[in-house]
Amino acid sequence: MSATASLKRLMPSDIRAQKGAAPVVVLTAYTTPIAKLADPACDVLLVGDSVGMVLHGLSSTLSVTMDMMILHGQAVMRGSDRALVVIDMPFGSYEESPAQAFRNAARILAETGAGAVKLEGGVHMAATIAFLVARGIPVMAHIGLTPQSVNTLGGYKVQGKGADAARLMADAQAVAGAGAFSVVIEKIPARLAGEISRAIEIPTIGIGAGVDCDGQVLVIDDMLGLFSDFKPKFVKRYAELGTTAAEAVAAYAAEVRAKSFPADEHSFFDEAKK
Repeated sequence: MSATASLKRLMPSDIRAQKGAAPVVVLTAYTTPIAKLADPACDVLLVGDSVGMVLHGLSSTLSVTMDMMILHGQAVMRGSDRALVVIDMPFGSYEESPAQAFRNAARILAETGAGAVKLEGGVHMAATIAFLVARGIPVMAHIGLTPQSVNTLGGYKVQGKGADAARLMADAQAVAGAGAFSVVIEKIPARLAGEISRAIEIPTIGIGAGVDCDGQVLVIDDMLGLFSDFKPKFVKRYAELGTTAAEAVAAYAAEVRAKSFPADEHSFFDEAKK
């Protein structure tokens, strides 16, 4: 029964096959309830290291740990049964060597049951991607603005302008050639994103990279209006749940202070004694 059930979930090869066929729908998810909400509509649920900022109040993704990623990956797997679950490899867990990357990627997949990992980097990470893929670990790549490299990039700036476009094209071709089944392209000019999408044979998943990518990803708390510390210019708010939740909390607090709950909510035990 378990083997039959697992066949229903999309796999990296299914996402790869969507190139030129159907746009790939991706959202982040960090918890079981959110995974349950997003799973029916998404092809991929990305357990992003953005969880550090969104749920743990960290100032960047650099302090996110393997244990955090595994904990949230397990939660998302419990809340989904259709979408491919991809888990970010945190900063410091794969850069040292392909062998280090394999040990940590294998641990993530073994302890969560997820279908793939994601790591940042282009040409310089191609050998690591090839090493993982050759050993049975599917990899989603990530180029352009790579948040784990924010200190060396000088902040959350647009990448790929002017002469830098050739570097990003080389990065995309390198990760595709190394065997990644898809690549996230973050915060680069739309024209360049389109050129990359046409030049490589794997799906490009854009975030702040225009409409010509083969799919799109957003941080779900951004698009639902639940995270308001900052709002990227490219994020469309599909709801303002943070405002709604704050209003609900304020209404509850006001009723408690005014002792104005409906009578039947406080009469249950009194009625039970009769």
